[in-house]
Amino acid sequence: MSERRVRVSISRQQLELFEGDRLLQSYAVSTARNGPGEQEGSGCTPRGRHCIRAKIGAGQPLNAVFRGRRFTGEIYSQMLARTHPERDWILTRILWLSGCEPGFNRLGMVDSMRRYIYIHGTPDTEPMGVALSHGCIRMRNADVLDLFERVVTGTLVEIDP
Repeated sequence: MSERRVRVSISRQQLELFEGDRLLQSYAVSTARNGPGEQEGSGCTPRGRHCIRAKIGAGQPLNAVFRGRRFTGEIYSQMLARTHPERDWILTRILWLSGCEPGFNRLGMVDSMRRYIYIHGTPDTEPMGVALSHGCIRMRNADVLDLFERVVTGTLVEIDP
């Protein structure tokens, strides 16, 4: 069986899952409002080769709320959103990315893992196909759940501008 890999297109706001050269699935995403970039504190989505360093949230319900990569015990709802309007919601599952290119997206002030760059779920009211995140790659909750079940730790993730 061929190895699975993920490609994220910032320009098309699309995430594609491949097995070898065969496209298995395509999902709409939302990358950074500030565009592509690697610098810590930039609020940009880093480019280049990454891998999934950690899969977080297995077994949690759809719309489970995470803070600091831990399930808070909350389930996202419009009422919860009104109570906490300042939150950048991280829901359902987290795929924590680590850069593979030292000096570009790994180590120092460009380290994607130290920047806490994830592929994660977001409220279904948030638009996809529009760059609005704070640097992460946001997905619909059902989509991130599907992707989470189809990839393993170590899966290559290529982020193209």
